[in-house]
Amino acid sequence: MTTHDRVDQEEEAAISSMATGPGGVLDLLRVAAVALDVEGRIALWSPEAEQLFGYRAAEALGRRADKLLVHPRDRRAAVELFARVRAGDTWAGVFPVRRPDGSTLKVEFRTMGLRDAHGEGYALGLAADEGTVRRLETDLAVSGFLIKQSPVGLAVFDTELRWLLANPALQRMNSITESQVRGHRLGEVLPGLDVEAIEGAMRHVLESGEPLLDQQSVGRTPADPDHDHAWSESYYRLEDPSGRILGIAVSIMDISRRHRETSEIAEARERLTMIADASVRIGTTLDLRQTAQELADVTVPRLADLAAVDVLDSVVHREATPRVWTDGSARFRALAVAAGYPTDAVHAADPVGEIARYDPSRLITQCVREARPLLVPHVTEKDVRRIARDDAAARVLLREGVHSYLAAPLIARGSVLGTLSLHRTINPRPFDEEDLTLACELAIRAALCIDNARLYARERDAALTLQRSLLSQQPRDLDGLEIASRYLPAVSAAGGDWFDVLPLPDGKVGLVVGDVMGKGIHAAAIMGQLRTATRAFSRLGLPPAQVLCHLDEITPSLGESIATCLYAVCDPRTGRCEMSTAGHLPPVLVHPGGDAELIDIPTGAPLGVGGVPFASVERELAEGALLALFTDGLVEKRHQSLDVGLHTLVQLLRRHQGPLERICDQVLAALHGAPDDDVALLLARLRRPRLPEKSVVTVESG
Repeated sequence: MTTHDRVDQEEEAAISSMATGPGGVLDLLRVAAVALDVEGRIALWSPEAEQLFGYRAAEALGRRADKLLVHPRDRRAAVELFARVRAGDTWAGVFPVRRPDGSTLKVEFRTMGLRDAHGEGYALGLAADEGTVRRLETDLAVSGFLIKQSPVGLAVFDTELRWLLANPALQRMNSITESQVRGHRLGEVLPGLDVEAIEGAMRHVLESGEPLLDQQSVGRTPADPDHDHAWSESYYRLEDPSGRILGIAVSIMDISRRHRETSEIAEARERLTMIADASVRIGTTLDLRQTAQELADVTVPRLADLAAVDVLDSVVHREATPRVWTDGSARFRALAVAAGYPTDAVHAADPVGEIARYDPSRLITQCVREARPLLVPHVTEKDVRRIARDDAAARVLLREGVHSYLAAPLIARGSVLGTLSLHRTINPRPFDEEDLTLACELAIRAALCIDNARLYARERDAALTLQRSLLSQQPRDLDGLEIASRYLPAVSAAGGDWFDVLPLPDGKVGLVVGDVMGKGIHAAAIMGQLRTATRAFSRLGLPPAQVLCHLDEITPSLGESIATCLYAVCDPRTGRCEMSTAGHLPPVLVHPGGDAELIDIPTGAPLGVGGVPFASVERELAEGALLALFTDGLVEKRHQSLDVGLHTLVQLLRRHQGPLERICDQVLAALHGAPDDDVALLLARLRRPRLPEKSVVTVESG
């Protein structure tokens, strides 16, 4: 490449960089150019003149303008204007022009005198349709008025997203003048806005040509640097009449008030949703720790980033009245911790299940002592040391960015049970009074459930104590019978299940299993009375059906309850076993060879129904035969047919052989870990060889 070629390329590049596309205003006006010589003859005639006046260049060039374009009545005025312009004057105005068809067109002129190289004079006229000029002036005036007077902020950006215009409303909105923004990108002058999203919207409109309406954004401007504002923005692509893209126009309205109202409505709706959700999710069981965990889980992450539930240790110990120590300190037991995201802040909370003692200066102690909520919107380092259990925990909370805290007391039936502690770390908004009200509402609802769990646990303990005291001790083996038993109380509450092994006259043995409907102390008390009555009636040597008949007669006098009962009398010497049931599940008979079956016994009505006869079944048991008596808690499960549980039990007893104690453990391990209902299981195995088994059915009338 020669030096000359390189210079030419550089000049072309410079010209190309300086050149810009044509504007569209002149195209809209279609400005015509006409030049007249000193005699008033047309010397130049532009293509736009052909379009405006209607004469081709061949028809116009060389003709006198006043003869061609002016009506006779207007020629004198035209000649005078031409003389002024030729003398060096200028003139601008509207003059009527005659078109080829004889019609008149009002044309706006801008005229001026010209000189060529020989000193010859010419008159140059620039002309446009007067109607088009007026419309353009009106459009520009309206646009200018709207831009300046509109209360809506208006901005114009070029295709490089540099600021070209900001109307007065937008200048006031941002507290920035137009001169400060012109030529700059948005982020250079308003960094507090979501610049990436706004410029992304503008690029989309530039590329697609489709406007984007009511795009909402939130940010801060120099007009109010300490508070967020919300704006509704609409974006439009600007084009000239030829379709050339000029840039982007943006209209902006400050909708902060509407945004706040909408946010408040949404927050109120969210609070109601949380309260409704809490009503469903909190208190699903009467377990103290699970209830506390349900409360913590409801609050994160919708209300807090970290939640902890601590109750007074006296609540866990089920004392009648929860208490704070006389020196103002308090012993808490942590029941639940929940975080809305993975964070080390959970390690700053008291470990679940452990006891922590807080002195009177701690906020959690102050909350339970004064029975009122505490709100610390902006947590300082000093505050953190009153929140955390120790300095190490305080350092963790500070490192994780805890900046806002509140504590709501758990109050039920006039007693403070503990606190709900909430922290914010990721959520930048501090807790406010609305949050405190919501936290207190959740705490009150949960406190009642916690207190119910506490009181129910006290009653369950009392019922279980009564139940165990009324049940027989581990039955001992009797002559001819090997005995094993298990009693497993329900997780939620002890009921009225019982079993008994009764030595009878003539070496016989009574086997009893029963279930009083209901839970708690009342059921346990009725169970104790029925057990005592069964023991008394069995000493009379009555057949099982008659014993059940007598129990049925006395049951109504024991209270408003009914009970099921299975009573069997076995004679180890003969292997004869007679059984009768009052609405109870039949026993399982496991033969010495391992085969097992449910003994078919007429069901009968539960005790307390009255007026229904009881039937009995007699079976002869071979040596090694195993009889299993049980309550429905062993085989009955939610969402499962009772037949499935009975079948499973038969299969278990068929498979498991060996010591009865081991069989009891294997059956319970397979069927139940945490039963919903009490479980009573009684196993009896015959030790001596007996006659072949046969069945005899007899009926005893009530």
